[in-house]
Amino acid sequence: MSKIRLIVTEAWSSITANISTSLAATITVLISMFLLGLFLALGTWVLSYSGHVKRQLEVKVYFATQTHQPSAAQEAEVGQRLRSDPRVKSVTFVSRETAFRQQAKQYPAYYKNIPSNPLPDAWVVKPKNPNDAPKIGRAIQAQVNGTPAQQALWPGVNNLSWGDKTTKRVLTVAEVISIVFLVAIVLLVTASTLLIANTIRLSIFARRREIEVMKLVGATNWFVRGPFMLEGLLQGLAGSVLAVALLVVGKEVALPSILGHLHSTPDVHALAFSLNAIALLGAGLLLGAAGSGLTLRRFLQV
Repeated sequence: MSKIRLIVTEAWSSITANISTSLAATITVLISMFLLGLFLALGTWVLSYSGHVKRQLEVKVYFATQTHQPSAAQEAEVGQRLRSDPRVKSVTFVSRETAFRQQAKQYPAYYKNIPSNPLPDAWVVKPKNPNDAPKIGRAIQAQVNGTPAQQALWPGVNNLSWGDKTTKRVLTVAEVISIVFLVAIVLLVTASTLLIANTIRLSIFARRREIEVMKLVGATNWFVRGPFMLEGLLQGLAGSVLAVALLVVGKEVALPSILGHLHSTPDVHALAFSLNAIALLGAGLLLGAAGSGLTLRRFLQV
């Protein structure tokens, strides 16, 4: 216990002796861990939302409404052909009347003055794998616009739609956000490590004679290293704890107003805050250990 007490005392003395550098290192760790926490929360939410969008992907096969309007038998034939595709999970028929009621309920201002129903009958195709939606849609579209023999396979089909553009847009935004935050975090983590290393370097320089005496009287390598490593760990831990505190404030104050403007569903969520906090504390300790180890290996010859 006396050795541990001595190590803690020495580490605290070193921190207070270089208070400005220690404070700068702690603040840099704070900024790095705060941005890391934001990245984990925002990045996992965007990925979850993109997964939600992909799960909603459907291929909608629309029939003609005016000329060449198909019969019920032809529509049933198209539905059977869609079901025979091994990539298709389910096929649902939506009549033009049902579609009009759904759209009028969702957009009452646009549909209240429409004199007649302009919407067509449609088959809604749910693929087993969301990534297959564009493939299914393009394959059917190519045949609908192909030779007469291919068009005969899809009697009365006038148009198709699938959410390919929406998914690409969501995934592109997610990728851009990830890259920006990763670059910022790498730069700040590097700066934090170097600042902690500089703090430890100043401590070693100020106590170099004391270290020589400790070695002469038989102190072990780890006993000499202990105060410096603890100093770095304390700086990393302090920065990460402050970052978690700021995230708690943001979670309670800013997050409710932000969520009010976002489309939220039960299956769209970010990483749990408790896991985020644990990750930040662990990263802060690793950052402090990295700064200490980097300096000790280079300057502390024991």
